[in-house]
Amino acid sequence: MLHPHEIFARMSATAASDLLGFLYEKEKPLYRATLDSLAKQRNLRPVFLERKPRNERHAWLHEALGRKANSTISAHLLQVWLVGAHSSLLCDFLDGFGISHDANGTLETLPPAPPEEDLVRVLDQLLAKYPAETVSIYLHAFQSLDGEGWTTLETLLQKDSRFALGAA
Repeated sequence: MLHPHEIFARMSATAASDLLGFLYEKEKPLYRATLDSLAKQRNLRPVFLERKPRNERHAWLHEALGRKANSTISAHLLQVWLVGAHSSLLCDFLDGFGISHDANGTLETLPPAPPEEDLVRVLDQLLAKYPAETVSIYLHAFQSLDGEGWTTLETLLQKDSRFALGAA
């Protein structure tokens, strides 16, 4: 199971830029707090990063969020981005199993793992509808952020190359 910082470390620069761009546009206080926190961690003044062009700033943030020390921050940012920008993906995933959820695709208690054949069917549907890397990020985050996740999903993520993030 990948930890949140490992998901960041393995996601493409494009996906990281999309995530950070979403935070910059829609979650400005969180974006600013993240920038401040990570800058201070590296003994930098936040203004130093704020003056960088956005693409350089996002590359720096992407690298910083891929460090183990920032796993908690990475987890929070993944959750905000997935729920805020990709709630339809979350809802389609849960709907595929008949799991009730709120309008954003979140739930209180994770039900038992579905059989592998049901999982494959739902994941094939998701891959036909959404970008493969976004689906992969969601699935790895789903496993990581729950604490235990589903063993059938974990097995599938390990053996199916369509869900690999970056280099192993």
